[in-house]
Amino acid sequence: MVHLQPVWIDEYPFTATHVALPKTNLLAISNSIGYAMCGALDIALLRTQLASRGIVAVRATGVKTISELLDGTVESCTQEAEALGILCGMPIREALRLMGAAEQQQSTQNG
Repeated sequence: MVHLQPVWIDEYPFTATHVALPKTNLLAISNSIGYAMCGALDIALLRTQLASRGIVAVRATGVKTISELLDGTVESCTQEAEALGILCGMPIREALRLMGAAEQQQSTQNG
């Protein structure tokens, strides 16, 4: 089963996606800039073999629900996330705020 729901971090809109799989859940919270995801995300792959794609992504481990993901901390992230000011150990909500601000800035620039 796939469940989608809107999530707001301050004034910034995101989409939360929960995919229920046998014996596990895939969790992601995204906007047009990037996403935060559960431990299933392979940050090492994104940082190396897929680095040319410029993906903004952060990972939190030990989370089983969207609420836990929102309350989690950044365990690892891509270079592009770091370029936005996102750091390991940062609360996921703060990382999402930075993604939201980047999306808003991009939208303003594109007019």
